Amino acid sequence: MPSLKTFRLRIRSVQSTQKITKAMKMVAAAKLRRAQEQATAARPYAEAMDKILASLGASFKSGTGPRLLAGTGSDKVHLLIVATGDRGLCGGFNSTIVREARRRIRTLVSEGKTVKIFCVGRKGRDQLRRDFGSMIVETMTDLGRPRLSFGDAQQIATRVMEMFDAGEFDVASVIFNRFKSAMTQIVTTQQLIPPPAPEASTAAPAAAGGAIYEFEPDEGEILADLLPRNLAVQIFRVLLENSASFYGSQMTAMDNASRNAGDVIKKLTLQMNRSRQATITKELIEIISGAEAI
Repeated sequence: MPSLKTFRLRIRSVQSTQKITKAMKMVAAAKLRRAQEQATAARPYAEAMDKILASLGASFKSGTGPRLLAGTGSDKVHLLIVATGDRGLCGGFNSTIVREARRRIRTLVSEGKTVKIFCVGRKGRDQLRRDFGSMIVETMTDLGRPRLSFGDAQQIATRVMEMFDAGEFDVASVIFNRFKSAMTQIVTTQQLIPPPAPEASTAAPAAAGGAIYEFEPDEGEILADLLPRNLAVQIFRVLLENSASFYGSQMTAMDNASRNAGDVIKKLTLQMNRSRQATITKELIEIISGAEAI
């Protein structure tokens, strides 16, 4: 059985770890509130942009209109934007996104598609390059430091637009975690280029309150300016959702780690007390036996 000194050192080490996990939990909780507010505020704007594009796109026939709206006419090459974090210690936040990315990659490859990977975040890149390193064509890390801004989304959108204009892919999708609560994040795959076909109720602007819209300038000019902007808006929403999901997952993970550390401390303390009692009993027996021998 370990000595009392060994037990004390172990308990002290676990207590130090517990202090760190509690501090990280408090920091994550403070950052979560702001990140959650930003993610919630961005949702209506991104959804409104989708509705506007659906209204404008309804006036074009299938296969016509700007390339960002109509696509290239093919779906042979797929670009997967895998948005993860740069840091760990956040439970299953990064692993669930990477797991969905692996599943999506294998599905596309089995269908005969060519897959290219755009990694946003260090953790996604590190996990995917072991099996799909040859597919990774671009990586962006350290976004959102010191604070996440729309400029970070514009960097990604600009690079994606450059690749699309160069004909490097036909379809672009992003995989991320949509924030629901501090304990629940939903892995989501959203197609960005071309935008998914709108539903019939969304595509017909006249059905909403009987209103008929007239556009000035024409729809084509508006879409040419709005589509690149919408791409940046959707990516910014993804980054905000990921940020809130990261801090929620980290807060939950650090809370669980603090609880587990407390359980370990209790077990070690109990073992130490038993060891001390056994030592005291042994010494008493030796003293009594010596006294009787005299």
